[in-house]
Amino acid sequence: MSSKNIVAIGGGGFGRSLGSLEIEKYIVSLSNKKRPKICFIPTASGDSSLYKLNFYRAFSKLDCITSHIDLFSRTENLEEIVLTQDIIYVGGGNTKSMLAVWKEWNLHKILRNAYEKGIVMSGVSAGAICWFDKGITDSYARGLAIIDCLGIVEGIACPHFDEEKEREPYVNDVIQKEIIESCICIEGNCALHIKNDFDYTSIDFGNGKNCFRVARENNIVKKKIL
Repeated sequence: MSSKNIVAIGGGGFGRSLGSLEIEKYIVSLSNKKRPKICFIPTASGDSSLYKLNFYRAFSKLDCITSHIDLFSRTENLEEIVLTQDIIYVGGGNTKSMLAVWKEWNLHKILRNAYEKGIVMSGVSAGAICWFDKGITDSYARGLAIIDCLGIVEGIACPHFDEEKEREPYVNDVIQKEIIESCICIEGNCALHIKNDFDYTSIDFGNGKNCFRVARENNIVKKKIL
């Protein structure tokens, strides 16, 4: 049976700059295919045309067979598209809106099925936290919030941990108040590779970037490198 993989990126990658495509190369390598099929899901950005263009530029350079799914124009047979891929990449943006649209199209169930079949799941920001039970999101204008996600892997995740100054204080506060027990926090230019649900590897594609588990010990909130 093929292994199951999720690559949750805290920030960065092709959406900001094509650069060396280090994390993209890592994701492609997990497919074990010479020319893998990769599908981009840019729902969280409202199917941004520029975002899609950057995706095609990045993964075409890596000799992938590229495609994308639009949910804000005429939509193809989602099950047919998703289940024939080697890799799925979910873009960043508004997590709450993305999940609501996915559920309307039953895409959340299709993605879970794809994961169970061994299709590599990956994404950045909204596309990183969506795989977990819950995520820390800035979907709301009034500030950060905890949102229910797909529950494909256990835990609560927070992206942009070092990139947005309000992230760490918010996580510390909700843990100190015992609203949540712990949080997986991913810095920008870093990704968490989850293999077979529980095997965690931190992938630094920046300069000394890390993933942390933040939790309460003896009434003190502590962060430990994963």
